[in-house]
Amino acid sequence: MRNIAGLNSLNIGKVTLKNNLIAAPMAGISDKPFRNLCHRFGAGMTVSEMFLANSDIWHTDKSTLRMISSDDVGIRAVQIVGSDPDEMARAAEFNVKHGAQLIDVNMGCPAKKVNKKLAGSALMQHPDLIKTILQKVVGSVDVPVTLKTRTGWNKNNRNCIEIAQIAQDCGVKAITIHGRTRACLFNGEVEYDSIKAVKEKVTIPVIANGDICTPEQAKDVFKYTQADGIMIGRAAQGRPWIFEEIAFYLAHGQLKKNKTIDEVEQIVLTHLEDLYQFYGEYKGLRIARKHVNWYTKNYADSDQFRRLFSVLSNTSEQVKTLKAFFSQIRNR
Repeated sequence: MRNIAGLNSLNIGKVTLKNNLIAAPMAGISDKPFRNLCHRFGAGMTVSEMFLANSDIWHTDKSTLRMISSDDVGIRAVQIVGSDPDEMARAAEFNVKHGAQLIDVNMGCPAKKVNKKLAGSALMQHPDLIKTILQKVVGSVDVPVTLKTRTGWNKNNRNCIEIAQIAQDCGVKAITIHGRTRACLFNGEVEYDSIKAVKEKVTIPVIANGDICTPEQAKDVFKYTQADGIMIGRAAQGRPWIFEEIAFYLAHGQLKKNKTIDEVEQIVLTHLEDLYQFYGEYKGLRIARKHVNWYTKNYADSDQFRRLFSVLSNTSEQVKTLKAFFSQIRNR
């Protein structure tokens, strides 16, 4: 039994998470430095950026950077994406061989470039193909396989209950549902009713995803859907400490004190240093731009700073400018 507040450990097959708060796999965002931060701030599990089930590109620099390594912190979970059952099975095997402890199958991505290859949420139109893919992937590895999906292809074709039942029958150990159809992309209200309905129909853990941005929302989603876990995506951008805020609220019934300017500055500087080290200066400083944009967007008069930061072309300038920005905020 889960406690009323919602926070608890979570078993996915033979893998046990320290809590049921999960950092979503986000393309171009959930790299190793970002996952490390989410783990540090209390995520029970973080999931890698999606790994393409196309063996022709597995040895490229881009794929190598996306791969999990045995020195990754926490549970090593990798999301794979594709539409060919045999390639998906090979992608699962390849990642387990390189240290993955859990494989997540992407059937939720709404991006056109993914969907036109019949991958991601486009697969929701083809339950028979979903069944074949899941059977092949589950049969190819000895680690838990999970599925991430949406409520359906569009509002006239919601089939998340059917897909969840297929997944359970295939041996999938948990399902995450983003509470929108593919047609909705990231717009409109999340269908928590659909997540609740899936939870009532399957016995594997159900993880709720979509527009959970505050500790209060997290508690409400747990209570309404009865989900076994929640997955946080965009709300962790520029706020990776949201996991500890939610955990604190669920445990104590009150909000955790906001981070001080000094604490936020230290987090951002650490994140930048990790990005420079992980990617090298050229790529690291470019990736740093979007993260700094998220970290600073809610401060008054930050527009000018963000415009300036977006054109800086060496790491020492970025660090110096960022420190000056936080110094200004402190002196107000």
